[in-house]
Amino acid sequence: MSEDHGRAESIPGLDIVSHDVYERAMPFDAYDRFRREAPVAWVAEGPHNGHHGAGFWSLTRWQDVVAVHKDWRTFSSELGGTEIEEMEPDAIAARRTMLETDPPRHTRLRQLVNPAFAKPTMERYADGAHRLVGDLLDRTVGAGPLDAVSELARELPIRMLVDIVGVPHADAPQLFHWTDQIVYNADPDFVDEQVGGVSDRVDTDPYRLLPFRSPVSLKVFELVERLAAVRRVDPAADVITVLADATVDGVPLTERERGTFLLLLLIAGNETTRHSLTQALVALAQHPEQFARLRAEPELLDTAVEEVLRWACPQVHFRRTATVDTEIGGQAIAAGDKVVTWYAAANHDPDQFPDPYTFDLGRTPNRHVTFGGGGPHLCLGQWMARLEVRVLLEALVRRVDHVELVGPVERLRSNFINGIKRCPVILHPTSGPR
Repeated sequence: MSEDHGRAESIPGLDIVSHDVYERAMPFDAYDRFRREAPVAWVAEGPHNGHHGAGFWSLTRWQDVVAVHKDWRTFSSELGGTEIEEMEPDAIAARRTMLETDPPRHTRLRQLVNPAFAKPTMERYADGAHRLVGDLLDRTVGAGPLDAVSELARELPIRMLVDIVGVPHADAPQLFHWTDQIVYNADPDFVDEQVGGVSDRVDTDPYRLLPFRSPVSLKVFELVERLAAVRRVDPAADVITVLADATVDGVPLTERERGTFLLLLLIAGNETTRHSLTQALVALAQHPEQFARLRAEPELLDTAVEEVLRWACPQVHFRRTATVDTEIGGQAIAAGDKVVTWYAAANHDPDQFPDPYTFDLGRTPNRHVTFGGGGPHLCLGQWMARLEVRVLLEALVRRVDHVELVGPVERLRSNFINGIKRCPVILHPTSGPR
C-alpha cells in the first residue's frame, strides 16, 4: 500500500524500480506483465524497491508514453522534476536543469544550445567522427580481447563532445570521471565513499540540493566557471562561450544554472551515447546473422541505426507530474501524482513493434522512443547519437568480420541508465580491404 494515498499496488511484489533489478538484467518480463495486466499501474515505493515516496503511476505502453511526453501542459517536467525521487521545493529549484523546465522557459533555454547539436552541425562533424572511429579500430581490430566500453564506446562520444562543448582536452579525463561518479551514484564501482557513498545505501540528505545528490557535482560547477571565465576573454565557437554570458528573458544565468546546464549536456551527450555503442557491439555479437546481413546489404544502414537505438534504449525512464486531474488509458490520475514513463518498455511494445524481442536491422517503421516520445523534450543530442552509431556501424562493416563476446557483460547498478560498465570482446578482422 502507498503510505500517502492508501492505493493498492496494481501488481504487488513485481519490482521494476530497484537498482539491483537492473544490475542483473533489464526486467522485460516484468514490463510485459505490467503491459498486459496493468498498463497504467500504481507502484508503491518503500523498502521493497529501495525508493521512499508516495508511489507513482507506471506506464509501459508505447501509446501512453508518447501521449504523456507530447502533453507537457498536463504532465509537467517542472512541477516535480524528472526523477522518481520526491524533492522539496528548494531542492527542485537548486537542481533544475533544462530537463526540469516546461515551455516557454524550456524552449528559450534549448534555443541557446540547439544550433550546436542540430542536424546540419552534426553533419559537419561526420568526417572527424570517421577519423576518430578509424583511429579507435586501428588499435582494437585484431588486437585480441579488449573492453568494448573503455577502449572503444567511451572514447568516441567524449572526443566529439569536448570540442562541441569547449572543454580543453587536458581537462576531459577528469571531467568525465566526475560525470560517471555523479550519474552512476548507485553503483559502488563508481562512487567515492569519501564524498558520498552509494546513493540508496547511505544518508545523502546533506547533498539533496545537488544534482543526483552527488557532492562531486560541485567539482564540475567549479570547472565550468573557470572555463566560462576564460571564454569571456577568449570566446570560441563552443557551448561554454554561449553560456558564459547567456540570458533568458533578459536575466543572466546564475553560476548554478550554468553548471547544471553543462552537467546535463555532458551526461546526455556522453553517458547515453556510450551505452548505445556498447549495446550495439553486444547485439552484433549475439546476433551474428544480423551483422552478416548488414555486411551483405549496406543499404540497410539507416534502418540499422534506428534498430540499434531502439534495442539499446540507454535511458530507462523519466518522470512527469500531473498538473490537473486527468486520465490515461481510462485510469484516473490525480493532480500532483507522479507519472513514470518506461522508455525500454515502450520500445518493446508488441502493438507498436512486431516481434519486439527480435533484433532486426531492417525493421521499418521504427518509431522508437529512445529520444523521447516527442514534444518539447525530444532529445537535443539525437543527431549526434545517430551520427556516432552510424559511423561505428559503417566502420565495423568494412573492417570487422564478426564480434565475439569473450566474457560476462557487466551491467550498471542503475534504474535510470540502461548501461554496461564492462564488456570483453574480440573484433575479428575481415580479410578484405578496409
